[in-house]
Amino acid sequence: MSSVLNEIARAACRRLLRPVVRMLLRLGISWKEFAEIAKVVFVEIAREDYGVHGRPTNASRVALMTGLSRREVGEIRKRLESEAPLPTEAKSRISRVLTGWYTDPEFSDEGRPRMLDEAGFRRLTHRYAGDIPDRAITKEMLDLGLMETSGEEGHGYRAIRRDYLRDTADADIVRQMGQALHDHGVSLAHNLDPERSEGWFEGVASNNRMPADAVDRLNALLQQEGQAFLERVDAWLSDHELESDSGNGRREHRHTASRVGVGIYLFEYPQDRP
Repeated sequence: MSSVLNEIARAACRRLLRPVVRMLLRLGISWKEFAEIAKVVFVEIAREDYGVHGRPTNASRVALMTGLSRREVGEIRKRLESEAPLPTEAKSRISRVLTGWYTDPEFSDEGRPRMLDEAGFRRLTHRYAGDIPDRAITKEMLDLGLMETSGEEGHGYRAIRRDYLRDTADADIVRQMGQALHDHGVSLAHNLDPERSEGWFEGVASNNRMPADAVDRLNALLQQEGQAFLERVDAWLSDHELESDSGNGRREHRHTASRVGVGIYLFEYPQDRP
């Protein structure tokens, strides 16, 4: 890859990660958790896509391609082969503070967090949040509604939530966001593949000089016409799907079925934001 193309790819990567990181921060995912997930995916894709004669890529080549050590590649390969869950130790510091508040006997009673005075809260945060300044983590946890002031003159703190989510979000909505980003990424990756037979449709209609209320009016238009188009696509997909069962009750074509679909999405952001 030329240095110019490499630089463009880096800039594109940073740009596509912005909405992903924004979503992850809202859901309380730290950069360490993201880094662990990224390692697994790098190894997974390198093994799947760059093997010879249908075999997974060997550990040495995966290490060379990904920049990970052979030991790390070996550990991740074993995890993938055993389908073990991703590690959960690398929680965000606020998550660690909450966990300590609910489980550490110094700060809790049988799973019930104690009310802490300022000195006790400082001990908690120093133990579980490391070098984050006391004032910063206190303000953040109060703003997120994870605790409240209590006691005389409000100099104590009481935990009121165990889970750390910056926004209240239904689990199914979070899963759907991941699926939507994945599906669009699959389309883009296909169109960047030099060995593809034909490009998939992927188009955008946008304008850089829209008034502030344009997004609401366009959203109303998409609610009607976009939904109507998706319903037509859904009917087409239903008409062309594989038969569920053969005459003897066994599922046919189970190895040839693919998930195929179309997505429509609306976006808006100020021109001074990348």
